[in-house]
Amino acid sequence: MSAPSLHLASSSPRRHEILTALGLSFSAAGVDIDERRLEGETPDVMVLRLASAKASAATDRNAQLVLGADTAVVLGDLVFGKPRDMDDALNMLAKLSGRTHQVMTGVALCRGADLQTALSVTEVKFREICPDEALSYWQSGEPCDKAGAYAIQGRGGVFVEAIVGSYSGVVGLPVFETARLLREAGLETLIEGHHDLVSGAATIE
Repeated sequence: MSAPSLHLASSSPRRHEILTALGLSFSAAGVDIDERRLEGETPDVMVLRLASAKASAATDRNAQLVLGADTAVVLGDLVFGKPRDMDDALNMLAKLSGRTHQVMTGVALCRGADLQTALSVTEVKFREICPDEALSYWQSGEPCDKAGAYAIQGRGGVFVEAIVGSYSGVVGLPVFETARLLREAGLETLIEGHHDLVSGAATIE
């Protein structure tokens, strides 16, 4: 029996790289949905709802499996998505500086009428970030389309003192949870030779 076909409802290069590293063939395209947080909605419920909405809104209905994901940076009651502009990004980095925040990534896998979800929650500790560093980082262009205005796999990794949880979840697609959903749907993953990119749930200090 052939493996089911897979579509990724995302244009994120990071998510593309992670699925490719798992040895998977897939189609991919971004979707246009309203990603605003609902009134009274908790961050974990929000990322699972948005991941499910992305999977459901995917245009490639020829695929048997459709994967959606959504990531948010959470600091107390604050939820940081992608920065609107420079001031928004610098404000986010100032709030995250010297503190521990959570990165929540919801994953949803749609198979016909069946929808399965999983949640990854990782604690990330930042060192102190001086204003000049934050400005220089913004000017690099990297924070523009990143939740929380940083990329752990890029230059933003210099701010990260420690993480507890899933590195790949912080990047944008938690490998352990994603592989489990795919496996349960009949699609096996291959991870040999890619341990640096696709390390799943782990503690790094």
